[in-house]
Amino acid sequence: MKKKARMRTPQRVDGAVPGAPRGPRSWCRALTGNVRRGFIAEWTVTIIWMLFFFSSVAQSYVIPSGSMEGTLKTGDHVLVDKLIFAPPGSLSSHLLPYRDVRRGDIVVFRDPVDLSKDLVKRAIGIPGDHLRLVDKRLILNGHAANEPCVQHISPYIDDYRDNFPAGPPEMGVVQPALDMLDRNVVNGELVVPPGCIFAMGDNRDNSLDSRYWGFVPRQNIEGTPVGIYWSFDAPTEDLMNGNIGVDHAMDVLTHFFTKTRWSRTGKLIHGYPLR
Repeated sequence: MKKKARMRTPQRVDGAVPGAPRGPRSWCRALTGNVRRGFIAEWTVTIIWMLFFFSSVAQSYVIPSGSMEGTLKTGDHVLVDKLIFAPPGSLSSHLLPYRDVRRGDIVVFRDPVDLSKDLVKRAIGIPGDHLRLVDKRLILNGHAANEPCVQHISPYIDDYRDNFPAGPPEMGVVQPALDMLDRNVVNGELVVPPGCIFAMGDNRDNSLDSRYWGFVPRQNIEGTPVGIYWSFDAPTEDLMNGNIGVDHAMDVLTHFFTKTRWSRTGKLIHGYPLR
């Protein structure tokens, strides 16, 4: 007597459900059928944490104007260390390289007049410093300072700009700077108060800086640029635009190789001791 053949239940292959239509949707469902919701959640949290971590430690920034010419060119794309000047905690101060701003540091900070903007200048005076300019020359705490990166492009002497703070204020000096001149000038010298930085551009004759809008509050300082990862020769009006305009995008696509300053790529940026 022959044995009756047993019907075998079709086995699921690669997550496919017997009898289910085979198509892209069912293939994706089969591929991800064993992925646990916890796995997705774990990776989501990991990615969010990594994005938060890197945005807290470093940030890219483009130099939009020539106020730091001599050190940073218009169109330099720099990486900013946001950690170095962060206020240390009781534990992190022993683990991370926090320090305060020093004279000669290049600093990125929120514009004291318009907090929506970021600026980059060099820290010239820190709390307690006495400073003045005499015919373009910086006198810091009673001595002529050595400023190796400063350049002067104007052949004439401007009373206010080049003999600060002795010269009479001119057009473009805003109220915080007028208050600074009224409250912080002693015996012809500007005295930097606690919690503030006096900043100027290296392109000293073409820089709107603390001479024109006053002190930089310490809490406005966001970091220091540490290196140039790309430098592209573009006009200021393209770089000041918060959005990437069509003209700028076409300029980059068309002239990427010819207008990229290859010699500046990878260049490290350093401050210098200013005494």
